[in-house]
Amino acid sequence: MKRDFFIVDKLLSEIKITSSSENKPVIISGSSKDLSCIGVGTDAAVFQYVHEPRYAFKLYADDKREKIQKEAKVYKELKGSPYFPTCYAAFDRYLVLSFESGITLYDCLLQGIHIPFQAIQDVEDARTYAKNKNLNPRDIHLKNVLLQDGRGKVIDVSEYLQPGNDHRWEHLKKAYDEYYSLVDSKAIPIWLLETIQRWYKHRQYTSIEEFMKDVLKLKVFWK
Repeated sequence: MKRDFFIVDKLLSEIKITSSSENKPVIISGSSKDLSCIGVGTDAAVFQYVHEPRYAFKLYADDKREKIQKEAKVYKELKGSPYFPTCYAAFDRYLVLSFESGITLYDCLLQGIHIPFQAIQDVEDARTYAKNKNLNPRDIHLKNVLLQDGRGKVIDVSEYLQPGNDHRWEHLKKAYDEYYSLVDSKAIPIWLLETIQRWYKHRQYTSIEEFMKDVLKLKVFWK
């Protein structure tokens, strides 16, 4: 695989990742027929080398490179856990990670795929594992969790060295426990999920219960 790393390094050098000042997904300039983009975030894009699909290459925007070694440090602490990907190497512009198959919980909602309780419990266990390693598992949301053979896997650990609790997972867990039965295995339109995301991000709610009260008004669109 070492030879393939050199090839991928050259291919990635021909791609530029540009971040947005508005915390929107990065912009990708350049391409290669041997690289497939499998994910886009606000700091980086993730590519798979078609000739060695076991690995994923997380390529960062130039102004986000200081996060590479920090994220590599987190993966080092999490090494051996079944709840997170494996980090094999950290370079100046990218991380080499294990490729993780599966579908995000966000896409499960879009496609009406059942999300088992075991996947939710796996995320709970992943958070406990990270905390026991003196990390701060935050920024866990629907697009950062894969459903993988009925189990949950957390695929982004980039904020685990930051302080504070954003409560995103706690709110998702509560919503799952109390309201998921209303939409279980029903395909939710993307515009509806995006509306709920905007409300959560921009409206000032005093509690998750108040937020869900507004969300439930949209129940007519779940039929």
